[in-house]
Amino acid sequence: MKCSIRHVGAWLVPALLALPLQAHAQTPPNVLVVGQIAEPKSLDPAQVTAVNDFRIVMNLYDGLVRYRDGTLDVEPALATEWDISDDGTVYTFTLRDDVTFHDGSTFDAEAVVFNFERMLDEEHPYHDTGPFPLAFFFSAVDDVEATGEYEVQFTLNEPYAPFLSNLAYPTGLIVSPAAVQEHGDEFGRHPSGTGPFKFEEWISNSRVVASRNDDYWDGPPPLEAVVFRPITDANTRVAEMLAGGIDLMVEVPPDNVAMFAEDPMFEVYEQAGPHLWFLILNLREGPFADKRMRQAINYAIDKRTLVEDVLQGTAEVAAGPTPPAFSWAHNEQLEPYPYNPERARELINEAGFEGAELMFYVTEGGSGMLDPIPMGTAIQADLNAVGLNVEIETYEWNTFLGEVNPGLEGKADMAQMAWMTNDPDTLPFLALRTDAMPDQGGFNSGYYSNPEVDKLLEQARRSTDQDERAALYKEMQTIVHEDAPWAFIANWKQNAVATANIESFRLQPSFFLLLHDVAKP
Repeated sequence: MKCSIRHVGAWLVPALLALPLQAHAQTPPNVLVVGQIAEPKSLDPAQVTAVNDFRIVMNLYDGLVRYRDGTLDVEPALATEWDISDDGTVYTFTLRDDVTFHDGSTFDAEAVVFNFERMLDEEHPYHDTGPFPLAFFFSAVDDVEATGEYEVQFTLNEPYAPFLSNLAYPTGLIVSPAAVQEHGDEFGRHPSGTGPFKFEEWISNSRVVASRNDDYWDGPPPLEAVVFRPITDANTRVAEMLAGGIDLMVEVPPDNVAMFAEDPMFEVYEQAGPHLWFLILNLREGPFADKRMRQAINYAIDKRTLVEDVLQGTAEVAAGPTPPAFSWAHNEQLEPYPYNPERARELINEAGFEGAELMFYVTEGGSGMLDPIPMGTAIQADLNAVGLNVEIETYEWNTFLGEVNPGLEGKADMAQMAWMTNDPDTLPFLALRTDAMPDQGGFNSGYYSNPEVDKLLEQARRSTDQDERAALYKEMQTIVHEDAPWAFIANWKQNAVATANIESFRLQPSFFLLLHDVAKP
C-alpha cells in the first residue's frame, strides 16, 4: 500500500495525533514518524545551533563533504574530490555536475559561492535574512571563488585544521540561492536543498513533513516520507512510543531505557559521541566572578549521583571542556572535581559568599540536555546544602536559548547548557575565547577570559600536525579545569528507541539523525 505525502500532510498526521494510547503500530505505511524533544527554531542550516534542528536539516540538505557513516572522518558529498595547497591555505573542490536543488534550480560553483558569501559578507544582499551564529566556523575564509562551472576555491587567511570537518557540519550545508532570493528572511520556513528528503510542510508545534527525493544523487531513500513531531514532555513521548504514535524517539528518558530494551516490540540504540553537559557560570558579575566560588560549585555538585541515579548510567562524569570521545585530544590526566561539600563550604566562606542568592536558568527540554528539570532540581538541592540559596527559572527550549545565548549579565548567575561538537576546536573556540563574547557573535555567555587559553586555541586551529594540536588542547583543558568557568557535569551516550520493524537505522557519533538508508517494511 502506498501513502502519498499529500495524505501525510493533510490527513494522516492529524489522525495520528488523535489515536488512543492503547493502539499500536498506527503510523502510516512507509512513513517514519520521529518524536523529537522540541520545535525547530529554523530550517535554514546557517541559522541554527541546536542538534534538535540539525536532525531535520541533515536530511534536507548536503554539504560539499560529509562524515563517513559511523565516524567523524570526512568523505565526498556534493564535492567529488578536493586539493589542498602545500601551505594549507587554498582548498579547491571539484563538484558533482548532475545535482539540482529541490526547487529545480541548478547546483553549481556559483551556488556554493552564494552560500558562503551570504554568511560571511555583510554587504551581501541576503546577509540580513537572519543571524549566522556559527559563521565562526569559517572565519578563516578570505575568499570563495568559482574557478569553473563545477569547481570552487576557498582561500584561507591562515592554515585552519578544522576546515573540512566544519564543512561537514550543518553550517556548511548548501541551500538553494533561488529559494533564498524568493523567500528572503522567511527561507527558514521554506527550505530547499539537495538532500534525500524534500520539505513539504511545517505546522508549528505539530510537525515538519519531508518527502522522498526520487532524484537524489546518492539514490532515493526507501522511505516515502518522514514526519518530525515536537513532543516536549518526556512522559508524553514515551506514551506515544508505546502506543504506536511514533516510530522513532530520540533522547530516551533514562528511566525508560531498560523498559524499552526488554520489550521485543522495540530496539534501543546507543552511540558514544562528543557531548558535554555543563553549567555556564556568570563571571562578569556576582559570586562567580571569584574563582573560588566557581570551584566551590564544582565540588558541591554530586555528579556521580546525577549520572547514576538521575541519568540511570546513560552518561559519565565530565572532567573538563573536551569530551573523551575526542580520544586523541582529550586530557586523560584530568580528574573530575570530586564531590566534596566540605571543601565547597570552605571556598564559599573564603570568598565571603555564605548564603548568596543565585538565579539558575533551566530548560524544559532541548538538544542533549539530559533530563534538565530533574538535573536542575538535584543541582539546586546540592547547592542549597552548602549554604547557597538557589532560585530556578524554567523556560521552553528556544526561549531558553534566547535568554542564555545573548549572555547572562543582568539576568542569571548560571544556566544549563549542552554541546555536541565535531572537532576539539569547536566548543572552546566558540564558547571560551575572549573574542567569543555574545556582543561579538560568540557563545561565551559567561564572559570567561584567559589570554593563555586564547593563545592555545589560536595555535591549535592553525596547526596541521595532530600531535601538536593534541598537546595544545590538553594544555588548554588543564587551565580551564583550574579556572572552572563552567561546572563540568556529564558526557552523554546518546540513545534512541525505534519499533522493531525499522531497518538500517543507526545513531551517529556526530549526533545527526541520518535517515537516507532507513526502511520501514
